[in-house]
Amino acid sequence: MDRPSTLNRTLDLCLRIGEVLLSSGAGAADVTATMRAVSRSLGVRQAQVDVTFTSLAMSVQQAPDEAPIVQIRQVTQRDIDYEDLTLVDHLVRDVVAGRLELDDARAELARIVSSGHTRPRWAATLGWGAMCAGVALQLGGGPVVVLVATLAAVAIDLLRQALTRRRLPFFYQQVAGGVVATVLAAACTAIASPWQQLNTSLVVTANIVMLLAGIGFMGAIQDALSGFYVTGGARILEAVLATAGIIAGVGGGLSLCSALGLDVALVGLPNLGLVGAGAAAVGGGIAAAAFAFSSYAPKRILLPAGLLGAVALATSTAVGQSGLGRAWAVGAAAFAIGLLGFTVGRRFRVPPLVVVVPPIVPLLPGLSIYRGLFLLGEDGGERVAQGLLEMATAASVAIALAAGVILGEYVAQPVLREARRVEARLAGPRLVGVTRAPRRRRRTP
Repeated sequence: MDRPSTLNRTLDLCLRIGEVLLSSGAGAADVTATMRAVSRSLGVRQAQVDVTFTSLAMSVQQAPDEAPIVQIRQVTQRDIDYEDLTLVDHLVRDVVAGRLELDDARAELARIVSSGHTRPRWAATLGWGAMCAGVALQLGGGPVVVLVATLAAVAIDLLRQALTRRRLPFFYQQVAGGVVATVLAAACTAIASPWQQLNTSLVVTANIVMLLAGIGFMGAIQDALSGFYVTGGARILEAVLATAGIIAGVGGGLSLCSALGLDVALVGLPNLGLVGAGAAAVGGGIAAAAFAFSSYAPKRILLPAGLLGAVALATSTAVGQSGLGRAWAVGAAAFAIGLLGFTVGRRFRVPPLVVVVPPIVPLLPGLSIYRGLFLLGEDGGERVAQGLLEMATAASVAIALAAGVILGEYVAQPVLREARRVEARLAGPRLVGVTRAPRRRRRTP
């Protein structure tokens, strides 16, 4: 790796790979390790990598008396795109395994980031509607509530697309989504009130979960736990601002509905204790699979993601009924997701991030945020105190979800390695098959 042109192209490839990973929600530690692995596989040793929330930098100094070569790349786009993430993950594995050379890897990466999705954008919009329908079903909503939640989700996604084209910051998109969810739910309640009473709070809660699903809580906590405090702090600030936008939008929508005489909480606040465990698990599975579909995840992972979402919701319900708090219940479910996600990701050839994020969507604290906002809008010090407690519960649930998933990943990786070693030692002579596939050496042309 003496030619400067080859070195520059290698650094550029690593930076472009890191950009895709970071913009898709990967942690800074994973991005750094991946960039270093690719550079080592292509012959660049001792490369220095610096990852922040908005930029990537990589430098190499070939000799002490030579000036280092430094390249910097800005990260501006932050859309969740699990299709590109999976393809880039396969590209990285091929480079590390020696199946792709530098020029072929650069051409393949350019094809990945420049080609469109195999799934049309309108299908992703319908996926958001199906996700909110699953959350409404999970909370015990009837057919009309599920339909209204679906229509509200489609309207919110179309509105966000229009605001994105006008380059409006994400905070204002969250505010607009919260207002639309609340006002549309109240309007549907007013229209349907002569024939049927609707629990509008379930519609608002489902749409809050939709708005929360696009926030990178897990990446922020992972960066903070792995020592990337600058990147973690920036991601946490982004998550706080996005959540504040939801709170402002829903709170403004509640005030607007009150001024217009529209009743939002017609039946009352939702109560998860009245929901059957089976229906809740089915709704959670639909929400998880629909979120994966909307995020352009490969089709082969939709069913496993849905099953993990159902298992996570059942685990959270079972632990919660044992007397532990809400945060501990969702933390236990998130730990199970992280523990299983690593194995499932390897089995279906997708990054573990694609497996573990969709199942935590049904566990997001949309219910606590709605309850907190509703109680804060009531008169009386006791109601305000209860509202503040609900908002604190929402924050603790978000932290428990991210921390539980990351802990499960930490435990799963060494356990899987040790299990393979034990299997190899205890397998003994097999009558059919082999204990380990031989590694093929590459033939030099």
